[in-house]
Amino acid sequence: MAETPASKPGSRSTRGVLVPLALAQFICSFAGSNMNVMINDISEDLDTTVQGVQIAITIFLLVMAALMIPGGKLTERYGRKQCFLAGLAVYGIGALLSAAAPGLGVLILGNSILEGIGVALLIPPVYILTTLLFTETTSRARAFGAVMALGGIGAAAGPLIGGLITSAVSWRAAFVFQALVIALIIMLSRRIKDPLPPDPTRPFDTGGAVLSAVGLILLVMGILAADDNLWLMVALIVLGALVLLWFFLSVRAKERAGKEPLLSSGLFRNRTSNLGLVTQNVQWTVLMGTSFVVAAYLQVVRGYDAIQTGVVFTAATLGLLVSSLGAARLAKRRAQRTLIMAGFVLAIAGVVVLLAMVSGSPNAWAFAPGLLLIGLGLGVMLTPSVNVVQSSFPEAQQGEISGLSRSVSNLGSSLGTAVAGTILVAGLTTRAYAAAMITLAVLALIGLAAAVFLPRDGESSTLP
Repeated sequence: MAETPASKPGSRSTRGVLVPLALAQFICSFAGSNMNVMINDISEDLDTTVQGVQIAITIFLLVMAALMIPGGKLTERYGRKQCFLAGLAVYGIGALLSAAAPGLGVLILGNSILEGIGVALLIPPVYILTTLLFTETTSRARAFGAVMALGGIGAAAGPLIGGLITSAVSWRAAFVFQALVIALIIMLSRRIKDPLPPDPTRPFDTGGAVLSAVGLILLVMGILAADDNLWLMVALIVLGALVLLWFFLSVRAKERAGKEPLLSSGLFRNRTSNLGLVTQNVQWTVLMGTSFVVAAYLQVVRGYDAIQTGVVFTAATLGLLVSSLGAARLAKRRAQRTLIMAGFVLAIAGVVVLLAMVSGSPNAWAFAPGLLLIGLGLGVMLTPSVNVVQSSFPEAQQGEISGLSRSVSNLGSSLGTAVAGTILVAGLTTRAYAAAMITLAVLALIGLAAAVFLPRDGESSTLP
């Protein structure tokens, strides 16, 4: 494909396209972590518990993960820009409803359901448009670097910004802030041009969408049930796995019948993409898991308020900002596999430092060195992981792989909050905090192992 005007670095069209796309990723990542510092405020205002707020946060992340694959597929039928704008509108309505929520149920409807649906519609177009509009390797790396930088910063700075707003006004104002950012993105999106026309005749696999969503929901619900009923946890996880198996069998059956399934089975025959998806999942598991565990520990165990908790997270934000902004330069000097491996090593080191320093010091700033290392590590590897996956497929499959990629990443966010949060909430002690962080370190080691097996430049990436 010839290089489009948008792919020329530094041009006005480049900035015009990247600003709304990167801001969209920022606000979605912000929404996934800013509630972590509002746990006490929301619990008291809505007369609920820490577990109730955790459930609201997890459902939001879960809805995103469950609907991201169908959301990516819908872009082919209705157009990338139209799905982007529709998602922004749904998200904005959800944010305003959350701001006015009289109880936990309405908060879940606005934040967890509507905002989750909005993200599932708007995020796949962000990555599809970035891939299609930035065709040259360096400019695409720079574009993904900008998108992922703001995404990572949104997740890491969510506690700080949310803490500032909550302390200065109230937790409800944080949702008004989200609605205002959404309105700004809609205004800026007028400059975006969809490079491919929509195909209204494109079939949509409704049955596959239902099966994939139900399977993912059951899986995470099982993890959330761990602190209440062990047998229920096992039953839900097994049932979720069976539903997902049913989904994959239905995909193969539709392909044999000459029909178009929700996802092509060919997406799973690319070794580079498969390993890249594993690293994406683990990255967001570590990021969101650390955010929830540290924020909950500081507020519930040590009694910090929203602003004190948010300030502690400036270290992670700084680390993500520094390493993400240098992503394009790093991509020129080092292979993507090397960057992903280095990122996991830094993140694991950060968890170890968090465990070592926090257990021996009552000072809140003991969290800073570990969070800084985690932020640096995640910032180094977020962009290359996305680029590895998106660049493994041609234009015709960008809708499918973008939805799958974002679903896997958001499933990681759900699992991070569910797994680490369940361990912490079960005890809400220093020992439970340590157990949750050790669990995240083990998961990071799995991500490092997947990165080690990423093919080197020139190696075949297709499975037999």
